[in-house]
Amino acid sequence: MKTRRFFLIGVLFLSIVLGWATWLKAVTLNEVVAAARKEGTIEFYGPSTLTPQGAQALAEAFNRKYGLNIKLNYSPAGDMPGDVAKIVVRAPTGVAPEWDLMVVTDAHHATLWVRKLHQTFDYRAVGVDPRVIQYDNGTVSFAHQIVLPAYNNKILPAKDVPKSWEDLLDPKWKGGKLGITNAAHHFSRLAAGPWGEKKATEYVRALVKQEPNLGLLGQIYTRLQVGEILVAATLTDSFIHRAKATGAPIVHAEGIEPVIAPAYHAGVPKGARHPNVGHLFAVFLNTLEAQEVWDKYGGQSSAFVPGTTVYKYAQKHQMVYMTQDQAEMIDKLAGQYGKILGFTK
Repeated sequence: MKTRRFFLIGVLFLSIVLGWATWLKAVTLNEVVAAARKEGTIEFYGPSTLTPQGAQALAEAFNRKYGLNIKLNYSPAGDMPGDVAKIVVRAPTGVAPEWDLMVVTDAHHATLWVRKLHQTFDYRAVGVDPRVIQYDNGTVSFAHQIVLPAYNNKILPAKDVPKSWEDLLDPKWKGGKLGITNAAHHFSRLAAGPWGEKKATEYVRALVKQEPNLGLLGQIYTRLQVGEILVAATLTDSFIHRAKATGAPIVHAEGIEPVIAPAYHAGVPKGARHPNVGHLFAVFLNTLEAQEVWDKYGGQSSAFVPGTTVYKYAQKHQMVYMTQDQAEMIDKLAGQYGKILGFTK
């Protein structure tokens, strides 16, 4: 009886190993390219700061690299938390998601990961660095943001520029002079990282007492430009990059530590109509060709790739990165902080 049991266990183990080997063989890069060619289209969701021109440049570089003629339809993000929520709400209905590949922050992808809403893929088998593969093969990290308070340097005197996170609690910002975006995950990263939950939660509650001006990232950026608000509590460097390109006087309050550094992840939502193009495009985003395009139009690069702009910046600052084991906490606290701030009920 024991001999038969060991025999069956051995057969099962062998079948698993052979099955695994067969599966790995099935996901060669050439086969993914061939499958992508048959699909022909990708519905691509990405930050609005990439711009249509940047998205088109990515598409051209992608097609050149793999010898394809894929049509890319770009959906610029206006409300990442809201659009991720759409995926979550629609998933139980069986309705296919609108997008084949979503480029959102690691915190937004955490919302999908904890609900098992990624279409996973063996990225390592097609040459992606294991260090950038996240969420149990659901996403690939390829660029980091820099998030700090921001201000209009044509309006705010140098002596009033915040020099610490705590400076945002000064009474002089009370009554709508301080803008806060719906990216509540910025604060939950501090809770999961250097500050701890107690300090971060007390800080968010103190911000509410400032009677802040609330809005989406793009709205807060515009209000800074026109002087409707004097300081944004957090603003991504995507908008600082846009400001430099257009001559707008919006800058980060440099010298504040720690620096929040969300990562852009690319992931295919479960049920996507064109998953092979989505997975191949996620692979592409970590190539040199894609990194150059993203840096040119989006203003970001990876903090983990030596020589990049963000890598050099990170050597001089205390950076707050998010790890997979923090995902559930950050996702939970982002929801709580969104309610505390007044974005949700």
